[in-house]
Amino acid sequence: MEHKERISHERRTQLLALAAGLPSVIFSAFILCTGDYPPKVLWTAGLILGGSWLGFSAAVRDRVANPLRTIANLLEAMREGDYSIRARGATGDDALSDVMQQVNAMGATLRSQRLGAMEATTLLRKVMEEIDVAIFAFDESQKLKLLNRAAERLLALPAERAIDRHAAQLDLASFLTGDDSRTVQRAFPGGFGRWGITRASFREGGLPHHLLVITDLTRPLREEELQAWQRLVRVLGHELNNSLTPIKSIAGSLETILKKDPLPADWHDDMTRGLSIIGSRAESLARFIGAYAKLARLPRPVLAPLPIAPVLQRTARMETRVPVTVEPGPDLVIQADSDQLEQVIINLLRNAADAMDTNRGTIVVRWRFERWQLVIDIEDDGPGLAATANLFVPFFTTKPGGSGIGLVLCRQIVEAHGGTLSLTNRDGARGCLARLLLPCNPSPESH
Repeated sequence: MEHKERISHERRTQLLALAAGLPSVIFSAFILCTGDYPPKVLWTAGLILGGSWLGFSAAVRDRVANPLRTIANLLEAMREGDYSIRARGATGDDALSDVMQQVNAMGATLRSQRLGAMEATTLLRKVMEEIDVAIFAFDESQKLKLLNRAAERLLALPAERAIDRHAAQLDLASFLTGDDSRTVQRAFPGGFGRWGITRASFREGGLPHHLLVITDLTRPLREEELQAWQRLVRVLGHELNNSLTPIKSIAGSLETILKKDPLPADWHDDMTRGLSIIGSRAESLARFIGAYAKLARLPRPVLAPLPIAPVLQRTARMETRVPVTVEPGPDLVIQADSDQLEQVIINLLRNAADAMDTNRGTIVVRWRFERWQLVIDIEDDGPGLAATANLFVPFFTTKPGGSGIGLVLCRQIVEAHGGTLSLTNRDGARGCLARLLLPCNPSPESH
């Protein structure tokens, strides 16, 4: 069909050229026929006139058709992916030269874009090969289409044998359904441990595909565990040294006193004071170890429907040193552990009251629903926070006699509920803002 259209266009061009010259040919033939010319002259002039007419019409046809063929060949080459061919005759300033220049420019642009795409694809494949995360790509029928080197090691199977296998044959079908992100403990042909599973969808050629990423969490978890033990040993060692050094010094002094003969007159008072100091330091050390044990024994929350308004009003009445104002809010019911959440609110209100002058100021509690979260704000009129970086460091405290674990316990409880806890200075006002975010999916009870 395309061939017929091309021939028809060429013939149409030639017919137009013949039609353009036809009046001149007819006029010339009329002059020759009406003039007194010998037959030889008539035949010679007729041949020259007819040949020129047909030759120039054919030249016009080729002049129009040949550049179109050139452009068609260039476009076909680009369609086939060959962007190195360029058209000649693109140096003039006429319309045809402009077309050739634009075609050449398009070829150069496509060549540059193709080179960039090839370099990006090469880089992506190199990164995929070197990254220590198993990556799989499955088509809509759950057949494996792509995997990297880490995925080959995980399956203990080379790519040429794994490609086009069904996910069920690779024991990966269960990961292509269900939650998009999860953590599992299981064995693969290439290893055993805890794995992070992440699934995403993408389209290639208009068809849906699944991207499956499997990350080995065993080594990072072990490194985190080692760092936790190292931090624990450093803290315990520091506190033990703080208590044992004076105990050792005082014990040595008391031993020196007891070795004297005769005993000093005030030896009994020295012994009493020394033993009192030793007892005090031992009691402090016992409290410290007990606080660490409390952090380690925090139970998991027992979730149940919990109306938030009564909890806030009940805990607010427990703080008697400073007036606590609970502003009205929506009737929300969340899934939470009532005892643990009340302990968090009590601790935050107690911290706010400790920071304030009890003769003035008010603690304000408000809550709202925002982006599928319950937001609880507790504001005070105290001096604000001076050292925000150490707020959640265990055993760090700025209060005399403080244990330094209250905020740490609060954060652990909140995070066990899937939420977050933050303490910041109020913006544009004196005091501190404690903000508690908890997951909240409003139910009919909430309205």
